[in-house]
Amino acid sequence: MEQDQQILNRITEMVEDERRLREALASGGTDTSTEQQRLGRLEQELDRCWDLLRQRRAKAEFGGNPDDAEVRPSSQVEGYQG
Repeated sequence: MEQDQQILNRITEMVEDERRLREALASGGTDTSTEQQRLGRLEQELDRCWDLLRQRRAKAEFGGNPDDAEVRPSSQVEGYQG
């Protein structure tokens, strides 16, 4: 599933960005307010990507079309546990 791999690649990129942001915040080498906001947006986007990937996999597993999965709003997926 090429689409799933693209989603996983994007997740990997965002996890790396998240790691770098957390390191920068921990070292005090960045503007805390701006980076905290950026980190929050990144975490929301990660939640949405994981949710989309889970939807796609579930649809495929149960005979549905993975392409019918849709990105859901952050408010709906925020705080989901994987």
